[in-house]
Amino acid sequence: PHWNIQENESTTLRFLPDGDSSNTFFWAERQMIRLPFQGIKGDINSKPLTVQVPCMEMWEPIGSCPILTEVRPWFKDSSLEDMGRKYWKKRSYVFQGFVRENPINEETTPENPIRRFIMGPQLFNIIKASLMDPEMEELPTDYTAGVDFRLNKTSKGGYADYSTSNWARRERPLTDVEMKAIETNGLFNMSDFLPKQPSEVEVKVMKEMFEASVDGEAYDMEKFGNYFRPAGMSARTGDPVKASTPSPTPNPLPRTTATRKPMNFWNGVPTKNGKKI
Repeated sequence: PHWNIQENESTTLRFLPDGDSSNTFFWAERQMIRLPFQGIKGDINSKPLTVQVPCMEMWEPIGSCPILTEVRPWFKDSSLEDMGRKYWKKRSYVFQGFVRENPINEETTPENPIRRFIMGPQLFNIIKASLMDPEMEELPTDYTAGVDFRLNKTSKGGYADYSTSNWARRERPLTDVEMKAIETNGLFNMSDFLPKQPSEVEVKVMKEMFEASVDGEAYDMEKFGNYFRPAGMSARTGDPVKASTPSPTPNPLPRTTATRKPMNFWNGVPTKNGKKI
């Protein structure tokens, strides 16, 4: 967890290739959407929470995600840009490798020294730039001619900043101990640590959760708990398909951006108390 490194500290990592040889790169990209809720339905003591759902554009072409299909037009309206960013997909990247210098005092260390790392876009862009560097003749994951990555943590504007992180200038082969660890444990397949592709029913549930979140509703454990839950919350029992089926309502209109109460729109025009603003 490199985010636990103290400010102005560093760690040295050595990335390894994906165990899946069909992956040209040594990372896998995750695209997740965060859905905030006011709390849990029926629990007056619950606090605001967030549920993450996978973006369908991880597997299918742009435009295949029902949530982003609704969110994209919001960026054309300056009054909705902040809301659009709130519900836009967040990218992160899964890597694996060795921690060669560890400033974190860990009580225990894993038996398998090959660790997985989740990096944000800032670090990813620095790492990816290596592939465009003409002076780096071999991939940084090469066992004999690869290079280490120095991850430096500073701060900027009150937030963690990793912009001074960089690649080592000298090649360094893996040690005998590291080679033995690869031989003994094997490499992880990065795709194993991505969310599974949602089924047709799960895509429908994701859309309903998004609408409930935009409407400012609480998280409905009975309705959504068999599919997507806040971290640390156990699943509900019962028939998940039945629980996810919305009850009939007297309103024949589909739930669209124009009909959600918190958005206050009518045909794309902001309204207040039923009148155009």
